Amino acid sequence: MLQGARHAHINALNSAANELEMEIKVFELRKDTDLLESDPHVIILPGGESTTMRLIGNGTNSQLLPELFKWMRNNPNNPVMGTCAGAILLSDPQDGGGKIVDVQVNRNGYGGQSESFQSIVNSDLIDGEFLGVFIRAPRFSSIGPKSIPVVSHDGEIVGVRTNNRIALTFHPELSNDNSFHKWLLSKALGVSS
Repeated sequence: MLQGARHAHINALNSAANELEMEIKVFELRKDTDLLESDPHVIILPGGESTTMRLIGNGTNSQLLPELFKWMRNNPNNPVMGTCAGAILLSDPQDGGGKIVDVQVNRNGYGGQSESFQSIVNSDLIDGEFLGVFIRAPRFSSIGPKSIPVVSHDGEIVGVRTNNRIALTFHPELSNDNSFHKWLLSKALGVSS
């Protein structure tokens, strides 16, 4: 809950849970103690502005990002989704530990705000097409051996998976389709059962 389209993610999660006929509780994480008190099964790092997210999340009043990355490494099977700026944070945590998702990312790889666009993407995760919303989107410059491509747009990889962690260069929460959020919740069910 540091910055970005976090409320759109909450709406998509609630919609996905409703379709899956499961109950969920959403925790709004703003500081390290929020994470420690909630013990989540799923983490979403939303889009927004990665520099701002780092400044707030590493600040003395929050310390959320160091605790989040530690949680991700200590819970390697729990699903995580990073969208746009969240994908940048997963690829480069800047906390002295390794990558959460094995990719290199170029910030604003498609250009500035005026180059933002919407287009159909294809994904093996959701077995079909999806409307991708790309806003000052990053681009993957390389994909490491621990990651596999899971979403493409016109032959370019725009989503990767490392174990149960996915990094997407677009904003699935801004579409009317909650397929990626359903995938995330389904993975959480598999881990917690």
